[in-house]
Amino acid sequence: MAFHSEDDNKSEDYLFKIVLIGDSAVGKSNLLARFARDEFYPNSKSTIGVEFQTQKIDINGKEIKAQIWDTAGQERFRAVTSAYYRGAVGALLVYDISRQQTFQSIGRWLNELHTHSDMNVVTILVGNKSDLKDIREVPTSEGKALAEAQGLFFMETSALDSSNVAAAFETVVKEIYNILSRKVMSSQELNKQDPASLSNGKKVVIPSEAEGETKKGGCCST
Repeated sequence: MAFHSEDDNKSEDYLFKIVLIGDSAVGKSNLLARFARDEFYPNSKSTIGVEFQTQKIDINGKEIKAQIWDTAGQERFRAVTSAYYRGAVGALLVYDISRQQTFQSIGRWLNELHTHSDMNVVTILVGNKSDLKDIREVPTSEGKALAEAQGLFFMETSALDSSNVAAAFETVVKEIYNILSRKVMSSQELNKQDPASLSNGKKVVIPSEAEGETKKGGCCST
């Protein structure tokens, strides 16, 4: 897998919309900054409204543009909800391992994700701030157990020291690509349709409602 800056001239083969969700101050914006620009802001303020960054990734010779959306976790910005989730095919559901309350909110965020997007959006549960081991309130085992129960991928990350940040985003992008690849193969076998439109370099956006396969969760942690 290779990464490219946004100003590369080559047109991407696929465009995937991925959303970051979770309570305020769990580190969503810093995860995105670390992944997209390898930056970290120790005194970053809460996101106001909606922001997004893009990152190009090569998987099996295909260039994928991941468009990653970040929004505020506070209740007063909930008006952006439906538009924010529309078209999303992947999600990072983030909590802070040093704040139990942010972990308790995961169920509510998962319900909101399912309400405003397709049930089969590829989702990874992310326990962020794994560098704060001395003040941890959420054991790794609890995160794994919840992810297993909900059929989610799981990973603990640290935007501060970069641990597993790229891996978390890669996990989601790879799984979306794998689902799309299986759909193309199925289309060829069952309908004998020409899949050229999916492989000749044209941009493809996967509508979330087209997801028809149940994802399988996996666990990995620091």
